[in-house]
Amino acid sequence: MKKYLYPANILIPKADFDKWAVIACDQYTSDKKYWNQVEENVGDSPSTLRLTLPEIYLSETDEHIAKINAAMNEYLEGDVFETLNDSMVYIEREIVGGAVRKGILGAIDLSDYEYEPGKKALTRATEQTVAERIPPRVKIRKDAPIEFPHVLVFIDDPDDTVIGSVNKEGLKKLYDFELMQNGGHIEGYKVETDAQNKINEALAGLVKDGFLFAVGDGNHSLATAKECHKLNGTELSRFALVEIVNIHNPAIEFEPIYRVLFGADKNEVMAYLEKRNAEKSGEALHTFEISDKNGTEKLSLVPTSKLPVGTLQTYLDDYLKENPKVEIDYIHGTEEVERLCRDEDAVGFIFDGMEKSELFSAVDQDGSLPRKTFSMGHADDKRFYIEGRKIK
Repeated sequence: MKKYLYPANILIPKADFDKWAVIACDQYTSDKKYWNQVEENVGDSPSTLRLTLPEIYLSETDEHIAKINAAMNEYLEGDVFETLNDSMVYIEREIVGGAVRKGILGAIDLSDYEYEPGKKALTRATEQTVAERIPPRVKIRKDAPIEFPHVLVFIDDPDDTVIGSVNKEGLKKLYDFELMQNGGHIEGYKVETDAQNKINEALAGLVKDGFLFAVGDGNHSLATAKECHKLNGTELSRFALVEIVNIHNPAIEFEPIYRVLFGADKNEVMAYLEKRNAEKSGEALHTFEISDKNGTEKLSLVPTSKLPVGTLQTYLDDYLKENPKVEIDYIHGTEEVERLCRDEDAVGFIFDGMEKSELFSAVDQDGSLPRKTFSMGHADDKRFYIEGRKIK
């Protein structure tokens, strides 16, 4: 039987899951207070905080890499891990608001994955990959002996044939705990051979025109894994752990990822956008709220893309080229945008997001969406690092 999702020798900690599990590294990228609190929570306990690099520290990559790899080897040689041989993990995550997101953790074959726009593959990127963001991540991963995933991959399964085929009753419970920093509750169960076969049989029925998996979160991490496999060429590095989730699960909600410019003046930015917009022909259908410490203004632009975020990103990319001292960050949640915009020289952009029902058809038709188009729910709902796998 053809496999689409593969079992793996999965590593989980033997104890203290609440200190072990840390939110995805690409969250709270401008909030040192969050990561300082994580540091306090973890203390000296074994934790994925020591095995990953929060992107708020990405400018300090070189000094962190040696520490990360040393910690990985220390944990492997110590009594930290339990190994789940040839396993998958069924996961139930209670997120903000009480909804439960159900998923299955397993491995995908990176030879079936493409992140370049327009390439047809079983597993496809949903958003444009920023090439310059991959090399620093390759530096972190290429010599690492273990991977820890925060990648969430969508399946389009309206009848819930895949994840719904798993009955947690009778499965071995692996963990059941509260995630730190308002992360919600999570449970994990070991999925063995018989259930794995049912999962792959159901996945086979979802393949349409060679397309099955759409990367919902963590595309740059998956792209990094593919590039590292090209460098290492080993069988272990050919695979990557991901959690598959059904896009039709009610707990899956799409939230826009907003933009904040640092070191910018709102009046100058508005004038630039209005000038560029005047050069376009057509009706200004995409509307944005543009904020700084002095308040909020609205601006409508002629679309250059199907989605408002694509139109805005086109303009901002050109603006940033002309203003190299200005920096951009991609922010989850309107409250976080508003908080950042209370500071000096910060300009935030809020706009309408994409409906999740549009995703698979848009990716199949257009190749990929503008980078950082959407987020799955609130920042606190992002995947936490729990399971790992040897890649060397």
